[in-house]
Formats: sequence, C-alpha cells, structure tokens
Amino acid sequence: MDSDQENSQDANAPDDTSEKEITRGITIMKSIIRDRDKAVTYNVNWNADNQLIGSNAAKLASYIGTLVRMHIPITATRWSNKELGSAKDKIWTEILRSFNIEDTTIRKKYILQLAGKRHRGWRTFLTNKYLKDKEIFFVEYDPEYPVKYAIFITEEEWVAFVAQRRDENFKKVSATNRERASNPTYAYKKGRLGYARLEEKILDETKSDATSLPPHVLWKEARVGKDGTVRDDVQHIYDECETLSQSISTAEDQENRSVLSRALNVPEYPSRVRGKGHGCTPTSLYKNPRRRNPSNQEVMETLQALQAQVLQLQKDNERYRCMEKCSSQLKETSEKASINCQNKFPEGISSCQLYLSSPTYRLVGKGKVHNTSGDLLHHRPLPDGHLKVSVDVVLDKEALLPIPDIVSETTLLRDAIGSFVAWPLDLIFIDDETPTKPASKDQGILRHNESVASQKEVFAQGSQQLSQKIGSRQKNKRDLPVTSLPKKRAFVPRYQISLETLVDSSDMATAGAIRLLDMEEDIFGYSCTETIGKEDLEHIFRHQELGVGVIHTYIRFLYDNFMRGNDQLSNRFRFVSSSLVNKALICREPDSCREYLVKRFMASSTNNLYLWPYNSGCHWLLLAIDPLKEVVYFLNSIDGEWTNYPDMKQLVDTSIKVFRSQRQARVPRTKSSNITWIKVQCPLQRNGIDCGYFVMRFMREIINMNQIEIPITYFDEYKCAHYTRLQLEQIKEELCQYFIEKRLLSI
Repeated sequence: MDSDQENSQDANAPDDTSEKEITRGITIMKSIIRDRDKAVTYNVNWNADNQLIGSNAAKLASYIGTLVRMHIPITATRWSNKELGSAKDKIWTEILRSFNIEDTTIRKKYILQLAGKRHRGWRTFLTNKYLKDKEIFFVEYDPEYPVKYAIFITEEEWVAFVAQRRDENFKKVSATNRERASNPTYAYKKGRLGYARLEEKILDETKSDATSLPPHVLWKEARVGKDGTVRDDVQHIYDECETLSQSISTAEDQENRSVLSRALNVPEYPSRVRGKGHGCTPTSLYKNPRRRNPSNQEVMETLQALQAQVLQLQKDNERYRCMEKCSSQLKETSEKASINCQNKFPEGISSCQLYLSSPTYRLVGKGKVHNTSGDLLHHRPLPDGHLKVSVDVVLDKEALLPIPDIVSETTLLRDAIGSFVAWPLDLIFIDDETPTKPASKDQGILRHNESVASQKEVFAQGSQQLSQKIGSRQKNKRDLPVTSLPKKRAFVPRYQISLETLVDSSDMATAGAIRLLDMEEDIFGYSCTETIGKEDLEHIFRHQELGVGVIHTYIRFLYDNFMRGNDQLSNRFRFVSSSLVNKALICREPDSCREYLVKRFMASSTNNLYLWPYNSGCHWLLLAIDPLKEVVYFLNSIDGEWTNYPDMKQLVDTSIKVFRSQRQARVPRTKSSNITWIKVQCPLQRNGIDCGYFVMRFMREIINMNQIEIPITYFDEYKCAHYTRLQLEQIKEELCQYFIEKRLLSI
C-alpha cells in the first residue's frame, strides 16, 4: 500500500505523464559506461536492515532501470519467470562491473527485486503514456509505435504488449488498483526518497548513534509534508504505536503483527515490514532465521521422542507410588529429629531429583537435599513433611515452587537456582548415580559429598601433583602438557572439585565477585585484562554454555603451557581476540574489526596460522587463517557452512585483501578475489551447549599437531565423529588446573 509508493514509478518517468510531453532524451547512464571503461567503480552503502543508502544509491537505482529496459522485454508479465534467469544474471553482472557490491545471495536478491520494481514501473509508464487518455482511461484506437524507445522495444514486442494491456481481465485489475490507490488514507509524502534514505537523513540530521529507527517512527516521518505539519490522524496512529510498543515484546511483534499493523488495524503481508520500505524483511529486521515446516522425518522423530517421554513418565509414576508406599511405613523419630531429619534419606547432603505432582507428575529439577537434624530455612522451622533443598538445575522453566519463598518473593523454580527452598518429602528422590555413603572403608567416598576439610586435603594433594607436573615440563619444554584421564568408570574430576571448593570458601561464593587475568600483548596483539566472574566458573562446573572470558582464559593456558619459551610454536600460531571481533561488533563497527585483523596479520613476516574463536551470537566456531597463503580453515561443530555467516566471511575476505595491498603483494588479476575457504570435517557436537568446549579442543589439537595446514578430513590422530564426554572433561580439567596454578582463587 503506502510503503509501495516509494520508487513505484520508473526513474525516467516525469511527475505527470498525462499532462506534458517528455522533452529530455533517453536515460542510458553514459557517465557510468565511461567510468567503467576507465576502471572507475562506485561505492554503495547499506544500512543495518540491508537496504541501499548513501550518495550513490539513486545513481544505482537509475542504472538498474536502464539495464532492465535493455535486457528485459516489456512482454514479460511475471518477474519470477524462469526464462528471465539469463537476463537477470546479465543485469547482476553489469552492476558488479560498475558498483562495489558484495557478490552474495542477499545482495543479489535485493538488487533483482529492485529491478523487478523498475520493470513494473516501466510497463506502467508505457501504459499511462500511450494506451490511456488524460482521464487515465484506455483509448479505443490503436496506439502508435513509440519510436523514441525503439532501442528498447521492437515493433513485435509493442504489438504483443498492447494486446496484453487491452485484455479485459487486465483492465479490471487495473481499475481496481487505480481505485484503491486514488485516495490513500495516510498519504506518503516523500516522493522518491524512500524509507531507507529517509531514515539515513533523519539519523544524519539528529547525529544519533542509533543504526536504525522503529518502523512506526519512519511511517510518521514519511507522512510529514513540506510545511512540517503532522495530520491529527497520523499523530494518533503514532501515539498508539508508542503505547503498544511498551506492552508488546519483540517476539510477539515478530510472530504475529507489528505494532504499526496493530495500530492501523490492517493485515500484514508475508515477507514485509510495514514502514521500512523495500528490502527489509522480518528475517533481516529481527535477525532470526526463517522458520520452515518440519519434514516427515522430523515429525516422526519428534513423535518417537514424545513416546519415549510418556514411557519414562509411566516408569517415574510407578516409582513414585512405590516410594509413597514406603514413606507410609517410616518409623517415628525423636522430637528433635522430627523437625526435618527423615529416615528414608541418608543423613547429610545428597544429590537428588525434584518432582512435582500437579498439574502432571513430572521431573522438574535437580539439586541437593539437606537432611540435617534441626536445620532451618531462612531462620524458620521447615513445614511438616518437607526438607531443605538447594536447587542446581531446572528442567521445567515454568514449574512453580511447592511453597513460595516469602523472603525473596520467589514463586518460580527457575528463580530459585542457587538458593534453598522447602520441598515435599514424597517428591524428593535420591540420585541413584550418586551414592552418599561408601559400602566399606576401603572403597572411599565420592568427592562431591565430602566435607570442606577433606576437599581441602584433595586440593593440597592436587597442588603437590601440579608442582611436580610443572617441574617436569620445565625440564623438557617440548613435551606438550596433556592431562591424563583415567578410565571412564574411575574418572573423578579432581581439579574441578578442588576449584569448586576454593570458590565456595572464598569471596567468589558471593554474587558479583570477579577475578582479573592479565593478557600479554603477544597473545592478542595488545595488552588487556580478562574478567572472570563466578558465573563463568559455574558454567564450567555445570557444563553449561561458555562465555568469552572462559575461552580467552583457555587461550592464555595454551600460550603459557604450549608456546611460551617455544619459539617454533610461538612464531607459528597466533590468536585473534573474540572481544574485538565478534558478530555484534562486525555489524556495528566493521571498520574497527577490519583494522584490528589487518594489524594482527601485519605482525609477522612468516607463515602464521591465526586461531580465531568466532561467536556468532549464539554459537562458537573456529577460524584458522593463513593470511599469506590466503587460506581460511572453517571448523564448525554443528556442520554448518561459512555461507551462513556472510558478515564474518566478508570481513575476513576484505581484511586479507587489505593485508595483501599493504604488504604490496602481486596477485594475478584472475586470482585477486580467489581467497580459499576450506571446510574441515571436524568432530561434531550432539547437543546445543558443547560448541565452546569443542572450539577449545580444536585449538589445543591444532597447536599440538604443530602444522600450519589442517587436513580437510581433520588430523588422523584426533579424527572421530564426536568427542566423548571424557575428552571434553579433559579440557575442563586443564582449565580448572590452570585457575589453581595461577592462584586466581585463595581461601
């Protein structure tokens, strides 16, 4: 509707073709052709919503109109016709010769959609000029052949075009569209400026740091006349949008209708964002991938998973009934112990599973039950039939607490993580895989349930072993540190337990406590300080998704233990900071990201492999870049393609080209853009949280192999379909050992 009024007419069409003749010549953009012959190209800019802006935007739009006239016949009624494929490719090729545009799918799609609008405008112009009278009604006589446009239109095409336009069905559609567009409710008043360039103009005039404006703000500004006045009905819609935006979340805005559509009370068209103009789609605006319908195989897999859940619930229900029967047979305890110490639970602290019985019987979380005589909850006695429980993991985010916590005003289980709550006895089940008492003195006890004193002894022993390990490394610096892991059944995460004990015994046990880790200039090319918080350590202990602080700490571990003092490794491998180059900064400050990468590449004169853990916003992957050979190794633990990260790829390609220019390397013109990207068939993760651990292990194995070139099928020594949990635990043990070694925590 109104948003389609921008650029709706052809670039060469006059304001009122029915009132006056065109006196100018035919626009064929000779200046662009002359500049192209001189090897002069034009730069174009794109806004945050991937729309064309900048000083050359209008020039490109007009040139697209000229190319459409040259290569697309006026008899083509459907732009999506496959027969136009070769002509569209020709248009795209001609544009790339004169304008500096990334040769990507998203850019090509935008340009060709704009070309489609130009083609429709060209046909509309010819219809209004030659087939209609001053009142915009179709004439009865045969129109003469437009000799002026003979270079674009043959006589045969003209005859066929006139026949198409005189078809009765077309006349009905034309009359309906004319009726609808003749009196718009909220008239667009910015001519050919368009929403994208209007947004650019507003941001420049206000000198705002924002990268885009809300659709309803642009919609209002596009309906402000030259006198600057705003109609009351337009202002009313804007005010209603402001009110709605305070109560509707971004997810609701995307899933249903935008606030502007709600305020206007009109349906939203698919793949369109009202008030944003050509090229902006819900996918580009909300930065979320387009949803697709699941395949039959995916539906069957989901059904099988649901059936398995039903069977598990049935087993849990039987278990619950059995436990309930046993609980009714418990003997009475002493008056003191009856407060909260129950015979069916081992005394002390035990790992447990937490269930709820309403509205359905289900497992909702995991934690630790504190079965201690006389124990209190927030300085108050526990209710009868309840025990004190600490919540560690929440499996049902919508689960309610059996008894709301009055002190902290907490009602949801997910808000009680890390705190104590009261839980019904019959809904607590001891974790079978975590025994709390040894069968005999010779078997020992599980470290997770030891006292603080005994865990300190473990830490002291671990420190002694660590000192011996460091001493042996100093004797032979070529030996790379490898944490030896015992067999699966005997594995005990000793360093993790020791570090967790230190955390609980230090000020890091309180929220907001942090530690600082100095990063030398040789690591990332600049000196900085990395911040480690309690939540970073908790992510390691609980095997959760990792942040940049943990990844950088592991890089410091690799540098200290592998590369420091080893000239061969330190001169061969380098790192790129994920804090200076990531998804958010690439979109917001691409120039600074490129400058950092180029400066990093210029730091060496020999072949180096730069290891860059890249965070796409919700996923870690690893790039290994050899800037001299112009080779990029792509290691993705979810088997994705580098084309899924166009901003990242463009930054790397551009940085390598600038690096090539600054070192004055001569590359044949045929290979000037031939940067090699290699997808390495690395091990793949089987869940949604292991990507950070995989990236750390990738870096470790690459440095351990001491090879600049990474085989496409990955290193034979480490080749596998998936890393085992023990292989990832090895990385966590090294991290925890390093934290202890650096004495970042002390009691």
